[in-house]
Amino acid sequence: MRTSNYRKFKITKKQAKLVGGAAAVAVLAGIIFFFAFFHVSKVEVMESNHYTKEELKEMVLTGAFSSNSVLAPITCSKNNVQGVPYIEGYSVSRSGRNSIVISVREKSVVGCIPYLDSYVYFDRNGMFVEGDKTRDESVPYFEGIQVKKVVMNEKLPIKDVVLNTAVALSTIFAKNDLQPDYIQLEDDSTIDLIYGDITVKLGKDKYLEDKMSRMVAILPQITGEKGILHMENITESSKTVTFEKEEEEVTAENWTGGYDENGDYTGDGEYDENGNYVGAKPKTALDYAKENWVGGYDEEGDYTGSGEYDENLNYVGSEPTQELLDSFGDWTGGYNESGGFDGVSEYDKDGNYVGPMLDNDGTSSGDTSEEDSEEDSSDTNTDSSDEDTESYSDEESDGWNQGDTDEESYE
Repeated sequence: MRTSNYRKFKITKKQAKLVGGAAAVAVLAGIIFFFAFFHVSKVEVMESNHYTKEELKEMVLTGAFSSNSVLAPITCSKNNVQGVPYIEGYSVSRSGRNSIVISVREKSVVGCIPYLDSYVYFDRNGMFVEGDKTRDESVPYFEGIQVKKVVMNEKLPIKDVVLNTAVALSTIFAKNDLQPDYIQLEDDSTIDLIYGDITVKLGKDKYLEDKMSRMVAILPQITGEKGILHMENITESSKTVTFEKEEEEVTAENWTGGYDENGDYTGDGEYDENGNYVGAKPKTALDYAKENWVGGYDEEGDYTGSGEYDENLNYVGSEPTQELLDSFGDWTGGYNESGGFDGVSEYDKDGNYVGPMLDNDGTSSGDTSEEDSEEDSSDTNTDSSDEDTESYSDEESDGWNQGDTDEESYE
């Protein structure tokens, strides 16, 4: 009988354990090598109009595999992101062994309008794409567009002509980087742009490109001013632009004087620190009250200068103080028809009837009839002489003209 030269090889349990352990170690070593070799050390983030790069990194790179350049593109890319304003989706791609790129698909937002206690954002087709409790300052904000109902991903109930105007303005703002604080769309379809204390009146939705290009050139020249920039009359043949400047009333609080002719500060000099004549310091409300106070007499009718009666022995209290005037609040009365201050009469220092001072409960402290109040208050005149006009016209020059005497031109 022939015997085999081969013997049956039998693995013991100890040997099996050693083989299994070695395999596990090899697998673990491979995993460690895989994560170490493809560890993300550089993240490139594409620009976003609404989020910073750090915000996007924190938003996108989540989960255990976000630090691996092979697995991150698989686990971190998302579409139709829920609960993330302005973002339609984002993706992660591998750009190198240790580097990845984050790309964001943003919703196309062109405007924002108020709705109840929130803000509604819409795209160029008028579709409601986002809603938020806070306003995004980077999106053009429109006042004057009112909607009664909004439904996500459906068109807002806005007239096409209004929507076209909003889209056109948003497109222009994106080009010139001069987005206003807000846009006011009036009922007559005229457009006002609000830039701080300056209102730009564009008029109707015509020649917008021409109007805005001229505004871009003029607005820096009037920075810091207050007034209205009239551009509503611009046409193909007329390029005239006027600036209606609002002059601030000089008061004791904003008066710049106090220096004499030699430039020395005296407190009551009629020049400012640059030697410009600014006139005498305006009187305060307390100055007027003290000068016209009808009191100063004692109970016997003798003038003492500090007595609490007037010359007719009517009690008018002590000499007016700032505390007394502060207690009047917004009420400007306290003067009688003759211009004397007694603290209770129903006229202001200029002789205008302002009615009795209201008590804390909002009721009148006097018995004056409504008819007298309406009749006298109708005599109040409004002084509009404190407004200047500056004009801008291509027909005259590329600069601007101020008033009739001063003329400055800008190349």
